[in-house]
Parts: sequence; C-alpha cells; structure tokens
Amino acid sequence: MKKYFRFEELGTNYRTEFMAGMTTFLAMAYILFVNPATLALVGVEELPEGVTRIDQGAVFAATAIAGAVGSLFMGVIAKYPIGLAPGMGLNAFFAYTVVLGYGIPWETALSGVLASGLIFIILTLTGLREKIINAIPGNLKLAVGAGIGLFIAFLGFQNAGIIIGNDATLVGIGDLTSPTVLLAIFGIIISVILLTLGIKGGIFYGMVLTAVAGMVVGLIDPPTGIGGIVGEVPSLAPTFGQAFLHFGDIFTIEMLVVILTFLFVDFFDTAGTLVAVATQAGLMKDNKLPRAGKALFADSAATVVGATVGTSTTTSYVESTAGVGAGGRSGFTAVVIAGFFLLSLFFSPLLSVVTAEVTAPALIIVGVLMSSALKSIEWDEFEIAVPAFFTIITMPLTYSIATGIAIGFIFYPITMLLKGRAKEINPVMYVLFVIFVLYFIFLS
Repeated sequence: MKKYFRFEELGTNYRTEFMAGMTTFLAMAYILFVNPATLALVGVEELPEGVTRIDQGAVFAATAIAGAVGSLFMGVIAKYPIGLAPGMGLNAFFAYTVVLGYGIPWETALSGVLASGLIFIILTLTGLREKIINAIPGNLKLAVGAGIGLFIAFLGFQNAGIIIGNDATLVGIGDLTSPTVLLAIFGIIISVILLTLGIKGGIFYGMVLTAVAGMVVGLIDPPTGIGGIVGEVPSLAPTFGQAFLHFGDIFTIEMLVVILTFLFVDFFDTAGTLVAVATQAGLMKDNKLPRAGKALFADSAATVVGATVGTSTTTSYVESTAGVGAGGRSGFTAVVIAGFFLLSLFFSPLLSVVTAEVTAPALIIVGVLMSSALKSIEWDEFEIAVPAFFTIITMPLTYSIATGIAIGFIFYPITMLLKGRAKEINPVMYVLFVIFVLYFIFLS
C-alpha cells in the first residue's frame, strides 16, 4: 500500500494521510445536507405543473455514495489527494433552473447529468476535453465562476428570508425580526467568524451550530433515531436508475443547452480544482499536471455513478486544499475521504434538522468564496468587461446559470470582432454563439 501510493517519495505516512482525509471531509461535509435540500427545493412551495419533488433521503444516500465512489476513483486511479462530491452551483442549476425554471422533471434532469458524464468520458479518453477547456477564454471562465457564486448567494439570502419578493421593486428586504430569519443571520455570523479565524470545516461547523441553536430555541425539531443521530441508510429506490429510464427525453434543444451547461461548468470546476490542489501539494511537474487524463476520467466516471444513483454532477472539491494543508500528498487521502462518505450514510436522521435556515449560511459563504474570481477579470478592456459582466449579472437576475452563460458567450465574439481581435477567438466560440442564439430563439 505504501509503495502503491508512493509514501516514501512524497514524504508522508498513514497518520498524516488519515488526518488530511478527515480534514478535507469535514471541510466538504456540508454537501451531504445542502445537496438534498437544494435538489428537493426545500423552501419552495409551488412546483411547475407535472413536476414532482425528488426524495430527500434518496438524494442524501446518492450524495454520500457519489462522494465515496468519486473520491475512491480519484485516490486509486489518479492518486491525487482530492475529494469529490456533487458540486455546488451545478446542483443549484439542476434544481432552480432546470426543474423549477424550465419545468423539466428531475428524472429527465438526471438523464442530462448522465449524458454529460458519458460525453465527458469520451472527451477525456480522446484527449479533447483538455483542448476544449483551452478554447474558452480565461476571462469568461472566471466570469462563470463568479456569476455562479452570486447566484448561489442570492439563493441563500432568499431561502433565509432575508431577501423576499416585492411587487414594487421585484425584490426587497425581509422581516429581520422573524425568528427563522434571525436564526439564519446567526448562522451567517457564526460561519463568517469561523472562516475568518481560519478554522478548517468552518462551513460545516457553522451549519452544526446553527442547527443546535435552532433546536435550543424551539425553531427546529430534534431528529429521531439512535440518540437522534444514527439511523438506517435511506433507500435509493426513488432515484436509482431513473437517469437511464428517462434517457430518451433528453433529445430536445432545451435539454441540449442543459447538457452543455453541465459540461461547461464541470469542465472548469474540475480543471481549476486539480491545478489549485496539485500546485499547493507540490505535485505539478514543469507547470503540467501529471496523470491529468486519469484525474479527469475519475471525475467523469463519478458523474456517471452519481447520476445513476440519483444526484447532480459530481466534481472535484477545492476544499481538498484543506487536507493538503494538513499534509495530504497521496491518493490515500482521497481513500480516507471515501471511507468517511460511506460512514456518513448512517447519519440520515440529521437531515430533519437541516432546514432552509441552516443551509442558507452555507450557500452564502460558498457564494463569497466563488466570487473571488472577480478580481482576476480584465475589467480595463471593455470588449472583455461587457461579456464578463453580462455573464455574471444575468445569472442571479434571470435565476438561471444557463442564461448567464448564453448571454456572455453571445456577446464575447461580437465585442471581440468589433475591437479587431478576431484572431483571438477560438472557432469553438463561434459554434457556441450559434447554439446559444438558437437557444434564445427556442426559448421565446
């Protein structure tokens, strides 16, 4: 085992790798509760006609299984200390844009995730995935990340009741004296304090403290089960295999755009995370990522597994830097993460205490972290600033990640051509321009 994971070469050992895996797991454990709440549209009372609500328990189990399998793939196949799980942003797109916005059943949406995963595997095996990543301008990649951050934060404020609908101004401030709103504000403050102090897993601990506070003041009912914590593993029956059963429903222009969005966002989530974690761990060789193909394959295969069991796109987590900071250097760190995800299957009773007010602070804090990409965009070049800004601002304003991407990608070739920078436009961008124009024509 030591030889396979190259412990001696990397200067690590079992104890260090275990502590690193546990650190990363705690940093990303919030997804176990935020993902089911997001996909089940907790806090949303009315669903589009013909759309049902996905089973929260099944999504919890699917999230844990996807995290375990994905992390195991990454550790054993690619040998990187990186944890995987259903991605933030992609789950919000799945729930709020595809299901709530477009009125597409969650079963069909899972089929779209499956299709994107299968396409990823093909693109990875042929080497095209890395070429396509390079075709998208860096500024637009940054804009998409920042826009998703704003969108997620907006969802958090909305779920908390801090921002509400307003007939005169579309949105406005909520009732800040409401007990549930105050609980969410408490959670935001606690999470900010923990992360400011540099505490690893601050988002997860913030959720725990918010849930405990809610139970203490009587706003949240304590969970049932052994000690109110441990219980039976939720059944996967409501979601397992639905992606295959409804695969024939994905062949529409609307679903094509959905699949492209799944592909696009996961493209850059994964690439950015792999580079960031590998750089911090000192694993980069000549500014290149060793075993990049295997790492991308592990990520793609995890998405297929996740869609099969019943969750949105599985991706690499930047929280893995927490484990690297604790000394994790080998794939064994990821194996430990996988073990913790499997163990978490027995803690489903905690789902009952994870209300919209408890998850809202996590969404807002993740939004803050993702919005840091804003600083790297070349705002002084107007032809870059316009598509970047439109990408970012239209995501929360239209309640759609796909719409934000589409608008930004339509304006990019226009402004660049007018500026005389046609040679800098990759042909792929013209193809995307046509696809997104057709998307808006179809939408109208």
